[in-house]
Amino acid sequence: MSGTLSLKKLEKLEKLIELEAQLRREYQQQLDDKDAIITELKNDKTAVEGKMVGLEKIISTQLATIKDMSDKSNDTQALEQRNRELHNRSENMKEEVTRVKNRLKAMQKELAAERAELAELNKYDPRRLRKNLDSNKKKLAEKTTAAEKLQKSLSHTKAEKIELELKVKELEAQLEATQADHAKTERGDQDAA
Repeated sequence: MSGTLSLKKLEKLEKLIELEAQLRREYQQQLDDKDAIITELKNDKTAVEGKMVGLEKIISTQLATIKDMSDKSNDTQALEQRNRELHNRSENMKEEVTRVKNRLKAMQKELAAERAELAELNKYDPRRLRKNLDSNKKKLAEKTTAAEKLQKSLSHTKAEKIELELKVKELEAQLEATQADHAKTERGDQDAA
């Protein structure tokens, strides 16, 4: 049986070899193509690795440049920050100067108003006003006295006028009486004539 087994194994092995040969014939071209692709890819990989080394050198150079620029950028940023701070300070100072100028103008206006008020008050100098008041009091007293005299004179004149009017009335009455007597006398003479 062992002979039968080995013969079967041998036949199987031959069939496998034959199958392998047949598969090689069928797929050898594809295998060769794949091997060529693999070789080409290995060559490409080597080329890429070479390029990678070159790129790594470029990257390290660029990284050094970036670091240098970053340091310069940090300096630039610090300078820009200082410039911004100085600009803000100058803007604040400008605003403060504007406020102070406005306040100065307001104070100048107030000063002008105070000066005008002082000039107005100086017009009313107490000594001069008292002197004027005293002279005005004297004038008022004189006028009051003159007015009193005029009032007395007016009252006296009115009284005289009333007296004279009464005398005029009496005289008119006497005149009328005399004229009436005279008219009676004339009528009586005419009647007698």
